[in-house]
Amino acid sequence: MIPRATYRFQFNRDFPFARAEALVPYLDRLGISHVYASPITTAREGSTHGYDVVDPTRVNPELGGEDALRSLVAALRARGMGLIIDIVPNHMGVAGGGNAWWNDVLARGQGSEYARFFDIDWSDRLLLPILGAPLDEVLADGQIAIDRSGFQPELVVYGEHRVPLSPESRTELPGANDIAGMKALLERQHYRLDWWRLADDELNWRRFFTISELAGLRVEDPELFEAAHALYFRLWREGLIDGVRIDHVDGLVDPAGYCRTLRQRFEEEKRSADAPAGPAWIVVEKILGPGEAMPGDWGIDGTSGYDFMEDASAVLHDPAGRDALAALWTDVSGRTADFAEEELRARQDMLSWSFAGQFDRCVDAFAALAASSPQAFSRSMLRRALERLLWVFPVYRTYGTGSDAPPTDERTRRIARDRVEPLLPPGEAHVADAVLGWLAGRGEGDRGLAAEAVARFQQLSAPIAAKAVEDTAFYRHGLLLSRTDVGFDPAHFAMEVPAFHDACAARAAQFPHAMLTTATHDHKRGEDTRARLAVLSAVPALWEERVRQWDALALPDFADVHPADRYILWQSLFGAWPDELNPRDGAGLAQLAERMAGWQEKALREGKLRSSWTDPDTAYETRCKALIDNALSAGGDLAMGMHAFVRETAAASLSNTLVQAALRLTVPGVPDTYQGTELTDYSLVDPDNRRPVDYDKREQMIGLAEAHPKLRLITRLLAARRDNAALFAGDDYRALKAEGHHANRILAFERMDAGRRLSCAFALRIGAALVGADRPVPSADYWGDTRIAFGSGGMVASECFARMPVFIALDGEPLTFD
Repeated sequence: MIPRATYRFQFNRDFPFARAEALVPYLDRLGISHVYASPITTAREGSTHGYDVVDPTRVNPELGGEDALRSLVAALRARGMGLIIDIVPNHMGVAGGGNAWWNDVLARGQGSEYARFFDIDWSDRLLLPILGAPLDEVLADGQIAIDRSGFQPELVVYGEHRVPLSPESRTELPGANDIAGMKALLERQHYRLDWWRLADDELNWRRFFTISELAGLRVEDPELFEAAHALYFRLWREGLIDGVRIDHVDGLVDPAGYCRTLRQRFEEEKRSADAPAGPAWIVVEKILGPGEAMPGDWGIDGTSGYDFMEDASAVLHDPAGRDALAALWTDVSGRTADFAEEELRARQDMLSWSFAGQFDRCVDAFAALAASSPQAFSRSMLRRALERLLWVFPVYRTYGTGSDAPPTDERTRRIARDRVEPLLPPGEAHVADAVLGWLAGRGEGDRGLAAEAVARFQQLSAPIAAKAVEDTAFYRHGLLLSRTDVGFDPAHFAMEVPAFHDACAARAAQFPHAMLTTATHDHKRGEDTRARLAVLSAVPALWEERVRQWDALALPDFADVHPADRYILWQSLFGAWPDELNPRDGAGLAQLAERMAGWQEKALREGKLRSSWTDPDTAYETRCKALIDNALSAGGDLAMGMHAFVRETAAASLSNTLVQAALRLTVPGVPDTYQGTELTDYSLVDPDNRRPVDYDKREQMIGLAEAHPKLRLITRLLAARRDNAALFAGDDYRALKAEGHHANRILAFERMDAGRRLSCAFALRIGAALVGADRPVPSADYWGDTRIAFGSGGMVASECFARMPVFIALDGEPLTFD
């Protein structure tokens, strides 16, 4: 039941189940055991990703429905393969009028049988922030009408949004031009129709991050849990799925309790006799903070792999390059190179700008709790303590229940207390101590109020971390973009080899079947974009020389583009430049320019420094786009210079690409290949990382000697995993030492099972030696006396890395990747 290797598909109406079924033979040849599917339940019409589920009880008809799903699974089972699905318990899509549960809540308010399913504060009417202007302006413009043509009359806003009316208000409907009557009708609804700009401050229901089209679910409610998971349990029972990946588990009130219940419910279902035996494979999307350990008592098989993605990327970086790149960033941008400062400012901004309403409810909950206890805190004192703790919280969240907390939370609370100390007003440290005590389950007061307050804090700290760090600070901090991706810690520029070994050994001991990934539908940059950018850590002086040249070419015509934005653009162009793109190819350059423009608009708006989603500076964005067009003009000096640098560092980039892929396929865990990344992946943030994949090209290349080295390596290692399943699936991991002149540029380990031996060695941080080279390895004399102490006997590095930066042997017999 545990997958040997997964392959992620992003399903949508342009890539339905039938397309995946046609690719099953290709995936089998590649060496994949399980398709790993994006959400398969019914999403909002036209959804490109599937996470805006509107009906969790039905397979999405846009993907082909259940019949097409069954056909896909039949094709997989015929080849001994299976299916893993992505499930979304935290939220539902509520835009577009397609969510029957939400529509019933809008129509019936607290009287709806589904009202308890959503996390709504019913002390006031539900705020529905879908208007483009204040209500009176929209009414005056005649943009709200009543459609009487259906079974029941409903509101139509902007001719697009369809909103139900309460049953009791449908008998007295105003005329077409009766503004006063329309306003009176709206006052009688269970919701308050209003301007979208009010959502951040006044929204009275939990949403997913800052997206008002996604409403938070109370999946801790047993009735909702069963209703939302009935389809999954049936698919499991009938042998159609072998496991699940849980989306955004940290959004739930009690992630640990949810996961244990899910495991128990899967175990209670009697599985079809012809289905593969064994327990369901369950992994969670969980962002681990620096030094944070995944709790071991959730009943899961591990995370979905962001922790490994961080390790495999960080270990490619040369720590010696950090200071030079930091100095360059500060000189160019005028911003700090200290990510902690950038993160603090972003957390302050986001809590104030985007989560004011949710924060107010958190403060209310703690004020009620304090009032039930002997503590004499004012609401303002609590607000200051909570605010400052959220500014410095070191992880996404803790996992307390109000009456208890797991031991793993203690470290988080201790770090938070140390960090918050200098930010607290004089004489108010005891208030922060009280909050942390409640998070630990040790505070005084009503237990029910404690549970509510702790849940409010924990469900707020997670989105603050996501939106402030990943979706704000990462777009402001341009020291090196390969260190700013989902789950990454830019404060740690590189990972030393011993730390990488420790992480792999710990994961193998606790979660030997965790997912391992280096690319996802949410990554900021493709795995090979990051691998190429990591080369800059080995050649900072050469990089600075090129940047100064490109800046000189861009000035004075683009002096109005902020130097930080220019610098981030140069990195992004370098990272995303396709291998085959000729700088004189006008059509190819235009395609790249279109991709870069989409990325840049998002980067500028997420950074919120010179533009934003709420108030776009389109004039500035136009100038930035003009710089892209200028840089990518066919035959231009900038395009020629960028291409030359990409070629100059191509061998070093390929070396990183191969090492990263091989690590994913050899360390303990279940490797996932994100769609299309069996070839080089120079993608940028979504939607660029969700572009259609050219599978015809991949099917034609697989198995050919002239195929790209990355595809050859992946195919060979996946075949080795298939042929030696027990060895690769085990939890054994033994770090090996290297000796000699370049011992610090080698990562090596072995894995054992029943007398079998897997020996692996990788060349790291050799970019400086590969500038201008035509192979991804340096010459033999580079290694000098460097040796690797394999258990079966030592080998000289020059022999291991004669042709590839990757050396892998099974029982002493080296694998070849030709």
